[in-house]
Amino acid sequence: MSKYLLSFDQGTTSSRAILFGLSGEVIAQSQEEFEQHFPNPGWVEHAPSDLWQTSLKCARDVLKQVGAKASDIVSIGITNQRETTLIWDRQTGEPVYPAIVWQDRRTADLCRQWEGQKNEISARTGLLLDPYFSATKIRWILDNVEGARARAEAGELAFGTVDTWLIWQLTGGRSHLTDATNACRTMLYNIHEECWDADLLSLFDIPAPLLPEVQDSASDFGKTLSGWLGGAVQIGGVAGDQQAALIGQGCFSEGMIKSTYGTGCFMVLNTGREAVTSKHRLLTTIAYRINGETTYALEGSIFMAG
Repeated sequence: MSKYLLSFDQGTTSSRAILFGLSGEVIAQSQEEFEQHFPNPGWVEHAPSDLWQTSLKCARDVLKQVGAKASDIVSIGITNQRETTLIWDRQTGEPVYPAIVWQDRRTADLCRQWEGQKNEISARTGLLLDPYFSATKIRWILDNVEGARARAEAGELAFGTVDTWLIWQLTGGRSHLTDATNACRTMLYNIHEECWDADLLSLFDIPAPLLPEVQDSASDFGKTLSGWLGGAVQIGGVAGDQQAALIGQGCFSEGMIKSTYGTGCFMVLNTGREAVTSKHRLLTTIAYRINGETTYALEGSIFMAG
């Protein structure tokens, strides 16, 4: 009986699923594009249901291609567009607003009010003060969706990047989790102390009950509802897309570097156990965290690479 690893790859313009053999060979793959929404200049949104439904459809398709069952899947891995921001109701799973995509620039003016704290933000998170990251997108939703802030403070709402949204859907709301590679892209996570930063939450006025629990990149993220794939399957790995590419290219030694080309172009350099601070506006980020040990990286980004 063949055994497989199932990978969810939820990207900016399409979702994909790949079925791997246990030696890493590709057995089957499926891809589904979905609509991009541009309600105003500089705004980019996705329908949260599109992210979930296209991902599920692709996963079901690769199993169908080879006649595999849920019991044949050893584990599910999830990789995802990273900073894209979703907030939803914990009871119903209903999003309070469309997903605000990492490319979205609507919070550029909002960012200027924290210009005086940009060095402290960077020191704690490794990131530049920018609309790219999740923090100001969360703040915008709380400030602009009626009732969202009160519901968030009451613990009724959940925030997640796309990995968290997929985990929530796959587990039927039983797991509100993320991994360190995605958490570190929110501008709310202290990459040195490895925790949500209380001072940054206060600075951006974001209620802590919104946030998911942060786990290692290889960890127990829960089991899928049996109805999704024909049986319960363990979710065992999560990494943001660029960190997943670093892992996929085998860049496990300090000094190894990868560059990938998709909607954007991203170069990531493994810096080992040291969180190196760039003097040239590169980002300091978490490459992966396994068995409680964090490996850091430097990252350079080009948003539109063609």
